[in-house]
Amino acid sequence: MSDRLDRQFAFLMEADKLKQVLRATTLADGSRRENSGEHSWHLALYALVLADQAAPGIDISRVIKMLLLHDLVEIDVGDVPIHSANGAAHGSAEIQAAEARAAARIFGLLPDDIGTDLLALWAEFEAASTPDAVFAKSLDRVQPVMQNIACGGGTWKEYHVTDAQLESRVGVKVERGAPALWQWVRGQLRSFFPDI
Repeated sequence: MSDRLDRQFAFLMEADKLKQVLRATTLADGSRRENSGEHSWHLALYALVLADQAAPGIDISRVIKMLLLHDLVEIDVGDVPIHSANGAAHGSAEIQAAEARAAARIFGLLPDDIGTDLLALWAEFEAASTPDAVFAKSLDRVQPVMQNIACGGGTWKEYHVTDAQLESRVGVKVERGAPALWQWVRGQLRSFFPDI
């Protein structure tokens, strides 16, 4: 029992480091950069509140689990913003490999029965090949949009984001898992991106 608890708390203490990873996106009031721990919590809340936007059969509890876990790899890899100058690296083979190594290390801290299950959920989210993961990815893309809207354009201005970039990097993923949600968000975007 002692070894099991040692490993569980080792993971939990490691996960605390996610609070130190700053993201490109700011808080809704624009006062500071959001950290990845805050982002993960906010996304879990998004899933809970926007569950009615999920397709029939989506398991919201699994979606929440994925969203709580999805960015833990940033402890090792950092945040790679999709709109930054390094945005081309987002989703690249190099970043994916680094994230896979980080996931193996971080989830490997846990007892095997827990670590294996959580690593599988993380991999499912990354692959976005199940309905639960597709919906989770949609929320992961829409939350920064709402943060940027709330603070008057936020990092879109900083990164010179175009209508086409927002549509291809964000809209396609949100629409895939939550089409009605993306239609609503599109309406909110018109003052920033008239051609969207």
